[in-house]
Amino acid sequence: MEFAWDQADVAFRRELGDFLDRELAGWDRSETGLGSAVYSDFSRGFVGKLADKGWLTPHWPREYGGGGQGAWQHFVLGEEMWRRGEPRGPQYMNVNWVGPAIIKYGTEDQRRKLLPPIARGEVFWCQGFSEPEAGTDLAALRTKAVRDGDSYVLNGQKIWTSYANVADYCFLLARTGSAADGRDGISVFLLPLNTPGAQVRRIPGFVGDHSFNELFLTDARIPADCLLGEENKGWEIVRRTLAYERVGAPRYARAALVLDRLAAEVGASGRLADPGIQEQFGRARAACEAARVLVYRVIDERAKAKEPSPMAYQARAAMVQAERAVGDLALDVLGSEALVEGALGDAQFRNSLGAGIAAGSYEVQLNLISRLILELPKD
Repeated sequence: MEFAWDQADVAFRRELGDFLDRELAGWDRSETGLGSAVYSDFSRGFVGKLADKGWLTPHWPREYGGGGQGAWQHFVLGEEMWRRGEPRGPQYMNVNWVGPAIIKYGTEDQRRKLLPPIARGEVFWCQGFSEPEAGTDLAALRTKAVRDGDSYVLNGQKIWTSYANVADYCFLLARTGSAADGRDGISVFLLPLNTPGAQVRRIPGFVGDHSFNELFLTDARIPADCLLGEENKGWEIVRRTLAYERVGAPRYARAALVLDRLAAEVGASGRLADPGIQEQFGRARAACEAARVLVYRVIDERAKAKEPSPMAYQARAAMVQAERAVGDLALDVLGSEALVEGALGDAQFRNSLGAGIAAGSYEVQLNLISRLILELPKD
């Protein structure tokens, strides 16, 4: 297997790194919660600069505002962003899987209307999947969308919706068939969040300010052309979307950044000479590297235009393990200092908690690995 990068990707990484070093001088997101106002406000301005250089959606077709490049350049971009704390904010989600889903399944009108604003960095999207009674089991969702002439009327509730407090649109799942239809009665809607009857409420928690929200839909009426793909055929879109989402955020890159900072902090006190601490750092570094290699396998499939495989579940689980390894290390080596709100260890520990929930819980990934890769029986 050849692990060397293409020269064009090497040159792009170098040019991108120089740009980021200039633009992000003095900015530090490593101690800021993902949903904070400071983070979101900064990202709105920053992604505009990326868009001006054609770097926000490098892998999209040119006719929709993209750069016409391949999957690897897109992932070089992701790694460099996450190494610096992901200054794109929720835009990493927009460009990684929301936009590609619209490109593949949307009408031409939807593509022309919705894709250019994403490519210009002008809008934020959030994801309306989980519900109080349908978290890991998405097929049990209860949010209803009833066709009424040229409209759909939405009623229901979504939960754990990251960035809903700042988003302009929601990539929403709703039931258009009966509960007995299961997966066959689910549809995808592209919901403007300024729709009357759509209300966002914050979920207070210790993971971070505005990290999670609830979305309530009460007789929210939207045009029928907000439907993505065919009615009752949304599960195919969901399945493909989740495969992209699970490796869309190279969390191992941010975990490695925090690990380097922890090493510098512990090294300054002279404790890094301790063999036990060295072993802990080595294990955490190995977890980050293992996650990186497994993610690269998935990106290689994508670059070769292969259908998404179960390898995405394995890569996702490895990234969660890497985040947790660094979070646990921070608590071990920093002690009570790691629990101070806003400290490096505190921020990493909170992010590691979210990593095990976002894009499908860690336990669900393990179940999928056991069934689809290891081919173990359910019982």
